[in-house]
Amino acid sequence: MRSPVLSLTWRLVRSSGRRGLQSRLLAAAAAAVGAFVLLVMVAAALGSGTRADRTAWRTPEPARHATAIQALATTYVRHEPVSVVSLAQLPGRPGTPAPPGLASFPKRGEVYVSPALAALLHELPADQLADRFPKVSSYGTIGAAGLASPDELVAVVGRAPTDPAVSKAAEGSTVADIGLAGRAGITGFHGTQANLFTSYDRQTALLGVALLVMPVVVLAAASGRLGAARREQQLAALRLAGATPRQVVGMTALESAALGAAGALTGAGLYVALLPLLAEVPYGVGGWYVSQLWVGLPWLVAVVSVVTGLITVSAVSMLRQVAVSPLGVAQQSAPRRTRIIRLVLFVAVLLYLWGSTGGGQLSTRRVIGLLLMFYGAFWLFGPWVVDRLGRLVSRFARRPATLLAGRRLSDDPRGAWRTVSGLVLAGFAAGFFAVSMVGMDGSAHRGQVAVAGAQVSEVRTLLREAGIAATVRSVGEDDWDGLLPGTPGVVAHMSGGGQAELDRAVTALTPANPARPPITQDYVTASDRTAVGRFAEVSTATLALSFLVATASAGLTAAAGVLDRRRVYGLLRLAGTPLKVLDRARVRETVIPLVALAGGTTAIGVYASYRLNKLLGASINATGALELAACVAVGALAMFAAIGGSRPLLRRVTEDAARSAD
Repeated sequence: MRSPVLSLTWRLVRSSGRRGLQSRLLAAAAAAVGAFVLLVMVAAALGSGTRADRTAWRTPEPARHATAIQALATTYVRHEPVSVVSLAQLPGRPGTPAPPGLASFPKRGEVYVSPALAALLHELPADQLADRFPKVSSYGTIGAAGLASPDELVAVVGRAPTDPAVSKAAEGSTVADIGLAGRAGITGFHGTQANLFTSYDRQTALLGVALLVMPVVVLAAASGRLGAARREQQLAALRLAGATPRQVVGMTALESAALGAAGALTGAGLYVALLPLLAEVPYGVGGWYVSQLWVGLPWLVAVVSVVTGLITVSAVSMLRQVAVSPLGVAQQSAPRRTRIIRLVLFVAVLLYLWGSTGGGQLSTRRVIGLLLMFYGAFWLFGPWVVDRLGRLVSRFARRPATLLAGRRLSDDPRGAWRTVSGLVLAGFAAGFFAVSMVGMDGSAHRGQVAVAGAQVSEVRTLLREAGIAATVRSVGEDDWDGLLPGTPGVVAHMSGGGQAELDRAVTALTPANPARPPITQDYVTASDRTAVGRFAEVSTATLALSFLVATASAGLTAAAGVLDRRRVYGLLRLAGTPLKVLDRARVRETVIPLVALAGGTTAIGVYASYRLNKLLGASINATGALELAACVAVGALAMFAAIGGSRPLLRRVTEDAARSAD
């Protein structure tokens, strides 16, 4: 005998009317947003790894039987790094393969540049950039295979084996040279060490992914429970009419899976369509190649399946009471209480997290695991707090709207928690990033250019020929506070002219030591500024997306709440309750738990950031308080906008109170 599940599901969908269609469209839209955000997150994490792999060839890896010499140097223009790879084929040795992005190994005197560097060479005067490289009639082009980003500034220069640029002096001797300079004999380009400017990308992207996962899960769970009250009533009636628990679960799973799959596929299609635009979003060294952001068909299918599964599980999980006590659901006589075990588990997780971050270094994987554990614990803890808040508010309420809000909180704490959970968890991200690392600004070396191993007379001559006014002094091995810590050389201090004058000085002083380009404050603070820059970019993107997803979740849940409670609202209107009171109660039902819980997560986020900064030896952001206040203000405005968006819907469902109250 054929199962009646499919036909019954179709009949319920057709008989749900316009309001049921609205709930289903909202659920599909939420699934689309969740799938789109998840795919963008996965693309950023995978693409960051791909970009890092594309820069590994530039760091020379020593070989026993070298066929060529490779030297890496880094210079700066307009505060942007320019990676210069010098290559020299050794005589009498087998030919060396071409580096990535080039058709052949560069010959002596040939210069290949990335498209972005080529554009900059034509834009800037030669004495600011082009004169740092050998004179050529035309530049070759480095292909995408050798670049991490279309905006990256890279040059490959073919040299003679006796050229000073590939001599042993190019190895670097200061702490600041790590990741920026190097030299070795090579047989090919099989390096595994990512470039300094891409090595932090994947770790920070994964951190952002971990902080965004829970808001996306909240959105998916909220969409799975859209129309939950009406669905419960319908399924309870079917149970009383003789439907089995398995049939009820099957009907819900089938409907939710269909809606989730349709929405998730729509989100996936939106992600594919917007790939060219997403590639223009800068991260780290610049924009992306479209191929770097394509996650591949397996990941696409996995994300669609995960979103569909989350929505289905969320919808099915609400059926426990329908299956056990359909009469209680039909009569709405079973209050949804929470148990104190939630508080016990939350305290236990907090104690574990406290002990886990007590000292020592934390790997990126462990930090992500701890963040997910905290989110999971707070997800369990939130409904318990909402339940207790509802009871307190009901006991001490002095106004009708407050009393109604308190009763709703205690009657359905899980539903109220789902409305605010996204923004509550986004508060943790706001607190965490608002007081994050600031790193070094290098202001002590502003306007200075240093050349290792140079002579004062030579530096003065080069600057005078270039028409640059500067104060020149020599430094020795006992000077550890300047641009050349522990390295003899010369430091020139520009008297004015801004960044353009500094770039001219770097270009003019390049011949003073061909093996070691002149150094500025950008060079010595490169590692700190790169790490902090990636952290700042991820924090901005994470905050923006988390508030966007959380606001969408709150607005979605608020609209669904109006549709689900239209019978209750109709009865209250028939009893004489003004529409204004109902609206105020609805707002307070959201604001009360939001203020109580978001304040707690924000404080925990601030403390977590403090602990992380302490482990890394970083300073606290002095403007963190202002940034945090801005985040709180944006979150509050977003919440009120989300709640206010469903006010016209409340007015419509209560216009004909007698009919809506059945």
